[in-house]
Amino acid sequence: MISVTDTPQTRAPLPEHTDLMPPDNPGPAARFAYSLYGLYALAVFVVGVLATLIVVTVTPGQEWRRRIVARIIRLTFLTAGVRPVVTGLANLPDGPCVVVANHASYVDGLLLKAFLPPRFSFVIKGEMRKNPVVHFVLRRSGARFVERFGSGTRDVRELVRAAREGRALGFFPEGTFIADPGVLRFRPGAFLAASKARIPVAPVGIRGTRRMLPAGRSLPWPSRVSVEVLPAITPEAPEYADYRALAEAARQRILAAVGEPDLAQSA
Repeated sequence: MISVTDTPQTRAPLPEHTDLMPPDNPGPAARFAYSLYGLYALAVFVVGVLATLIVVTVTPGQEWRRRIVARIIRLTFLTAGVRPVVTGLANLPDGPCVVVANHASYVDGLLLKAFLPPRFSFVIKGEMRKNPVVHFVLRRSGARFVERFGSGTRDVRELVRAAREGRALGFFPEGTFIADPGVLRFRPGAFLAASKARIPVAPVGIRGTRRMLPAGRSLPWPSRVSVEVLPAITPEAPEYADYRALAEAARQRILAAVGEPDLAQSA
């Protein structure tokens, strides 16, 4: 079964977290077995997408749509043999806040959609509007679309307004993901919104998804997956008054949680 707890647990070392995952260069028999699993998991995912499309089309009320979609995603993971371990949900502030997570795979957004409370609206790159089906599903699920994350943009002002209205927002501040392990530099939009609205930032560390379905691979491999919600950071603290300090503090906490290299230092 899927494990969800409200309190943080002892974090497993990274080697133990990956010990049953496929090797980087599997032999022919192993690759065939992983490909069979990948085809099965892909078929499960397609069924989940179709179910989600029906739900967001016929279900009235965004709150109900979000709750049902989250259950569909959880069931999709479970049917595909993936049992995410989710810890630290008690660290989420009760009121408006900004959640920021590292981005390692195509499935990260599904994970957060499945396990974060339904009050969260996810902030998605505007280019996703180009796919009419994806755009329809995301819009009906309450996602917000932005074109860019630079300071002073209209998108950031709209996010600040949403935050001040009491919305809870979810971001992948790296803006993209790559096949190699590591956490990229964070873009400022999420932290500008949090700083200007004076609301806390909750960092989230995601592990295992890059091995499951990294950039450049079309079929998933079996993997252990975990999501850890870390203690929130408040911009009211003097050391985090500047949004850049807020962003770096969140990034350092995520780096410590996921145990991956700091790619901003080599950028």
